[in-house]
Amino acid sequence: MARRAAKLPSKSELLEFINNSPSRVGKREIARAFQIGADQRIELKAMLREMADEGLIERGRRRRLMTAGRLPPVAVIEITAVDTDDGDLLARPAVWDSDDKPPPIRLRVDKKLRGPALGKGDRVLARLSKAGDGYTAKTIRRLPASARQVLGQFMQVGREFRVQPVDRRQKHDYVVAQSHRNGAANGELVLADVLPGQRLGLREARVVERLGQLGDHRSRSLIAIHASGLPISFSEAALAEARKAKPVTLGKRADLRDLPLLTIDGANARDFDDAVWAAPDESPGNKGGWKVIVAIADVAHYVRPDSALDRAARARGNSVYFPDRVVPMLPEELSNDLCSLREGEDRAVLAVAMWFDRNGHKQRHEFMRALIRSAGRLTYGQVQAARDGAPDDKTAPLLDDVIAPLYGAYAAIAKARDKRQPLALDLPERQVILDDDGNVAAIRRRERLDSHRLIEDFMIAANVCAAETLEQVKQPCMYRIHAEPDREKVRALKDFLHSIGFAVTLGEVVRPALFNRVLLKARDTPHLETASLAILRSQMQAAYDPANIGHFGLALRRYAHFTSPIRRYADLLVHRALIAGLRLGAGGLSEAEAADFAAIAEQISNAERRAMEAERDAVDRFVAAFMAGRVGATFTGRVGGVTRAGLFVSLDETGADGLVPISTLGPDYYIHDEERKTLTGEQSGDGYRLGDKVDVRLLEATPVTGGLIFEMLTPPQPLGTPRRSGRKTVQRAGRRPAKRGRRR
Repeated sequence: MARRAAKLPSKSELLEFINNSPSRVGKREIARAFQIGADQRIELKAMLREMADEGLIERGRRRRLMTAGRLPPVAVIEITAVDTDDGDLLARPAVWDSDDKPPPIRLRVDKKLRGPALGKGDRVLARLSKAGDGYTAKTIRRLPASARQVLGQFMQVGREFRVQPVDRRQKHDYVVAQSHRNGAANGELVLADVLPGQRLGLREARVVERLGQLGDHRSRSLIAIHASGLPISFSEAALAEARKAKPVTLGKRADLRDLPLLTIDGANARDFDDAVWAAPDESPGNKGGWKVIVAIADVAHYVRPDSALDRAARARGNSVYFPDRVVPMLPEELSNDLCSLREGEDRAVLAVAMWFDRNGHKQRHEFMRALIRSAGRLTYGQVQAARDGAPDDKTAPLLDDVIAPLYGAYAAIAKARDKRQPLALDLPERQVILDDDGNVAAIRRRERLDSHRLIEDFMIAANVCAAETLEQVKQPCMYRIHAEPDREKVRALKDFLHSIGFAVTLGEVVRPALFNRVLLKARDTPHLETASLAILRSQMQAAYDPANIGHFGLALRRYAHFTSPIRRYADLLVHRALIAGLRLGAGGLSEAEAADFAAIAEQISNAERRAMEAERDAVDRFVAAFMAGRVGATFTGRVGGVTRAGLFVSLDETGADGLVPISTLGPDYYIHDEERKTLTGEQSGDGYRLGDKVDVRLLEATPVTGGLIFEMLTPPQPLGTPRRSGRKTVQRAGRRPAKRGRRR
């Protein structure tokens, strides 16, 4: 007997089936579920097409069906932000072809997920569950990075609209259709989604956010902020907590308000989280010794574990400093007011008193919660000028009784530091000086004074005390670790130093003193900066970790960051651990935090690297804008990097860095030797090495990317026969002669 044909389902029945299906749905699955025969497939197809035209359903990948506006149970999502209230990650579908706004997705952080902490721009494969108007997501696995968004300049090229990326590593523009323009004007900085699919020629993008005119000086930092995904706004809950904060009264705190503690910072500093005081130790058994107090803003009093402020601070990890602005870790009500040790105002601190002998060896130390009143907000320049015999009206009354003892204690501590032999690299930093309109007035090398070193040595001593105390009271410690250099890098460094005339003998254990001996030999030679750069690049990167391996660069067995809780989350954790371990009152480390130290360490280490990259990118753009008016000018500089792409040259005048492309070095065929850090002509044996003094001409300055392109004016120097073995890489510059009998 023939099988009776089933009745076609209604549209509502089809929608219900598609919605409730745990897996992807196609025509085959619908036919099987509703027992639809072959003779009714044409009618089913027509019904599905009609439902798609009505916007009830849409086709996904592999022609699978889903309810319009609904996401599949498993999808690729891209993280767009961090919810500072609860730490969840906010995301959107990586593929979204509709012009409507995609449904919100909330991704709970999976602590078992290996690798760096997830952040803005990361992509994951996730399992999605409907929740209200949006979805909750559970991570299945992390996916490789993909350029799903682009930050760039919107421009009109002929009849076509384009986005030119600000990231110099992205070599191609993106085309923007009129319907995807979102009102963007020519020259504006925009954030655009890269659309799926690949057409012939340039890829397409859709403008999703307009960020202002690119020519505006304010956009230079803004580019770095958006490109790195830095959080720039606080949740209402965090701001409300900050506004409710009140000044601290004495209570059970130690009263240090009569001590003339000073804050010593840069001229443009707005938050003052450390104050210092020193005096000769009057103990009979410590003749010639010193007592030093380092007082640090008691941020833990205001920012309690798992509060909205705490979640915001943890998501940021640290404050980020640009030439024209600061992206703070804490709202201004705290960072610039209650947690800032303002002159003449009572402020709560966590202080450490330290006693040193005449040779700078610490005898003992003691932590306390206290109340202070800063006797003066001074700059490094003011303090140094006073020490050098030129006090001003503010420092003159403080010179003998307050400033002089600081230098006395510093001289003693410096003896112990020199004996310890930390890595003695002192490379200059660039400083961008802005005028009143926010434009670059000058770029100069940041000066290094004894007043800087004084504060650094006091802070290092306090940080060591924090690590020692946490070990003594058996509390978790967020160590600042710095591993010794990789042995292979040290061997390569040895070869390079030998090539410029410095013999190095490697022992079983590498210590900073080994590098210091090289720097001492190079001090009065033209190779000092060359040797310094090479040694710096052989070092590992410092990080945060609850497991201690010591700090190689500082030559310390234990070290933690304690002195900047306004701008570093690691310091806040150390404060909390000290408060809990020493039973100094409320605001101590919670059990949940202590159990999560490893994950927090990874998160804040990543945040630190993100901040460093953002700061460097912004400075590069300010420098490029400053140099744009000097295209064609010649400069003296030094080769600061040797790569397959060419030579990176750092200018003496400004410290600005730019590229001399390898293709412009002449007709020879250049070979890149990674270990010797050279580019050597195959035929001539002449070339360039790291640290060479050179003259260059500026050919191009691009503020949108921060890129500088130079032309080399100094001819190559004899380097000997280039090597080809091992890890060396070859890059063509000019045209290599063809071998006989071989076609070009």
